[in-house]
Amino acid sequence: MRLSTVFTIGSTFLGAIVLSTVAAGFAVSAIEDGSRQGVREALDQRGMVWTEVDTDGLQVFLAGTAPTEADRFKALSVAGTVVDAARVIDQMLVEEAGDIAPPRFAIEILRNESGISLIGLVPATLDRSKFLAEVKDVTDGAPVADLLDAADYPAPETWEDALRYAVRSLGDLSRTKISVSAERVEITAMAESVADQRRLETALARRVAEDVRLALDISAPRPVITPFTLRFLIDEGGARFDACSADTVEARDRILRAAGSAGLQGKAECTVGMGVPSPRWAKAAELAIAAVKDLGGGSVTFSDADIALWAPQGTEQGKFDDVIGRLEADLPEVFALDATLPAPEGDGEKTVPEFIATLSPEGQVLLRGRVGSAQLRDTVTSFAKARFASDAVHVTARVAEDLPRDWSMRVLLGLEALSYLSNGAVTVTPDGLDVQGNTGRKSAGTELSQLLSNKLGSGGQFSMDVTYQEKLDPVAQLPTPDECEARVAEVQADRKIGFEPGSARIDSQGAAIMDEIAEILKQCGELKMEIGGHTDSQGREEMNRQLSLERARAVLNELRLRRVLTSTIEAKGYGETTPIADNDTEEGREINRRIEFRIIRPKPLVEEQTALESLEDTGEEGQETEEPNQDQTTDEQN
Repeated sequence: MRLSTVFTIGSTFLGAIVLSTVAAGFAVSAIEDGSRQGVREALDQRGMVWTEVDTDGLQVFLAGTAPTEADRFKALSVAGTVVDAARVIDQMLVEEAGDIAPPRFAIEILRNESGISLIGLVPATLDRSKFLAEVKDVTDGAPVADLLDAADYPAPETWEDALRYAVRSLGDLSRTKISVSAERVEITAMAESVADQRRLETALARRVAEDVRLALDISAPRPVITPFTLRFLIDEGGARFDACSADTVEARDRILRAAGSAGLQGKAECTVGMGVPSPRWAKAAELAIAAVKDLGGGSVTFSDADIALWAPQGTEQGKFDDVIGRLEADLPEVFALDATLPAPEGDGEKTVPEFIATLSPEGQVLLRGRVGSAQLRDTVTSFAKARFASDAVHVTARVAEDLPRDWSMRVLLGLEALSYLSNGAVTVTPDGLDVQGNTGRKSAGTELSQLLSNKLGSGGQFSMDVTYQEKLDPVAQLPTPDECEARVAEVQADRKIGFEPGSARIDSQGAAIMDEIAEILKQCGELKMEIGGHTDSQGREEMNRQLSLERARAVLNELRLRRVLTSTIEAKGYGETTPIADNDTEEGREINRRIEFRIIRPKPLVEEQTALESLEDTGEEGQETEEPNQDQTTDEQN
């Protein structure tokens, strides 16, 4: 082989080696730079700016001082998400931990019939034997279970004062839990009675050290109250309680709030005890207190479920009946009310009982006055709700004695008479029945007279002042068919029901027009009406007829969806057969594409002649025919 050839081959291999070495160097540098930059960015994004990142080939070195061991481990984890975790070399340090905070010293002292338990953490400097001896001494040698742990840390300044106070208090409490810490002592205990509860609260509060905060929760069994009593009154001296009982704290608060609304001022006592006759005691008390307020004075006394209410002398009978009737209707079932209205001084006349039922123009019914029994009041309420809207009936009638024997019949008859009116009132008295009001029925007066005469008999007394008003007559207020047709046409005078091009789908503007038309037709009642669809002359005649029919049916369906009675409404399609404008112009074609509402009027009757009338007409015609013939013959003769 020639020397030049060998030299050429060797030069080539040498060049390749040099180029590979240079390329490898660049590749390593690129990898190092990419790894260092990627790890650095990931650590900075997580706020770990304290780390130092360096690379050597494929290895990534993390240095720096981590605030905590957790931060060091987190930095390693973050780097492991950028490069292979095996390539990360940990050279980080961790800051030295500061002084460890001392633990919180606390003791739970539990005492019951079985003895005393001590649970918690105390300073190591506590003389345990002396402490246990003090506990036994104040509890007369009760057995003590020591479950305390100790920690070798200095005790807080107020620790000894708090612990000494807790031990002294332990001697006064036979069943208790005392939580002791340097800052606070919490005592939860059970007293024998309310008096014992107050004595303990006073004694414990007086002996606490100034630097110790105290929290007391001393409970006592509720007293048994028999009978369960409440007395509230309003007189010249204002509103006050002579006695107040409640079954729960919540009930006590509700009763005191009701008394405050009735005028009670200042703080009032209300004993929480056992023996309540009903869980709805607070509700009954609220209603009775409100009744005394509405009467403007008087008193109410509860003795278990019996309630005695006295109204102030001079209270109007109607007001008394309304307030007491409302109270009777609202009281829970277990309670029985005895209400008294003192007779006016110097007036020996007896008040005439009344029952009054009123019907407002808005349909609200109020029943007040007197009924003979609670059963009759329930019957009257049910009867009124059946005759009128159930939620519109309000009953304030009260139960009274010494009513006439036929009182129940008169009250129910009065409600029956009230149902004939649009608004008015019926007053029932022992001597008669008075009906006054307005009605929208022309025959209401006659029908009422017949009803009252029949039910009261020949000797029954009643009076009526019932006025017919056309504006209250639902039939008279209905618009005529012609008016309905005109009102629908008026809606479409400046607008019209539009459809999407070439379809029977109503567009958004047409839907709004349909809403207005539906409201008009609802007021008109059942009408025999035709919905006619019309098109322009574009397209085939049969196609236009079918399209107009589909559009008319779409309008009819929209009326059904709006709850319009459509049993007497029919849809027809006229296509292009009845134009109302020129189809040769765009404006005319737009006008011809329309929906028309038309009342279907009955066809005029054609009178048919009877056989006799037909013969008579034939005879008359024959006579009329003969005479000209005679004249014609005469003329001919002439």
